[in-house]
Formats: sequence, structure tokens, C-alpha cells
Amino acid sequence: MEPKELSVFPMGKKNDAFAEYFIGQSYLNMLSSEQVAIGNVTFEPGCRNNWHIHRAKSGGGQILLVTAGRGYYQEWGKPARELHPGDVVNIPTNVKHWHGAAPDSWFAHLAVEVPAEGAANEWLEPVSDEEYEKLK
Repeated sequence: MEPKELSVFPMGKKNDAFAEYFIGQSYLNMLSSEQVAIGNVTFEPGCRNNWHIHRAKSGGGQILLVTAGRGYYQEWGKPARELHPGDVVNIPTNVKHWHGAAPDSWFAHLAVEVPAEGAANEWLEPVSDEEYEKLK
């Protein structure tokens, strides 16, 4: 699958502002920054973000709407979940997790930031190659 075939939403530019929190290349196109932040995030094959936590005093979390490709979502201490177009992932606040592309597929999702009081992302360690290579 080629990047131009991934989504009805434009892919966006290289996600350089957050590159330190990703293994591989991602792209970001902010579709909305008013009322609710929504970003179209595209991952090259093998790209994944670090383990991270969406913190908030109240409300918050994130919703992923998978639009293209094949990828994964994993919460700390649980098995990874394979993701396909049409899948929805509800990520509560204060849950350590990661998401990204499969090794052999581009992957795209809309990341919807749930409004929150005192929201902040806590970026943690990378997903190790050993952990990642265990996935199919």
C-alpha cells in the first residue's frame, strides 16, 4: 500500500516535532485544533511510538480511529491488539500504552484527544525491538 492510498485525509508532513518519541518515521496532519484536537497520524512500516501515558486531572484520554493499513495497540501488561481500518481504540487516562504500524504495512489513524483538565502526555521508554519482533 502506498502512502497516497492510505486515507481520504492528507498525510501531512514528517512528524519532526515528536520524532524523539518514535522509532521510524511518522507523519502528522492536524485536522482540528479547536474544541477537540484531531490529528491524522501516518506511520511508515515498522514505525511505532514510545510507551506513553495520557495524564489528566479529570476527563481526558485518547480515541484512535483506524483509517488505513495494519498496526498494533498495546497496553502495559496486556497482549498487543492487531488493528485494521474501521477499528476503534478507547484509551483511558493514566494507562501506559503504545501504537504503531506492523513491520510490513503502512498504518494510519485519527488520534482524537478527549478534552481534559490538566492534560499532559508522559513519554516513556521505546518499545524494544525484541518486544516488537514478537508480533506477527
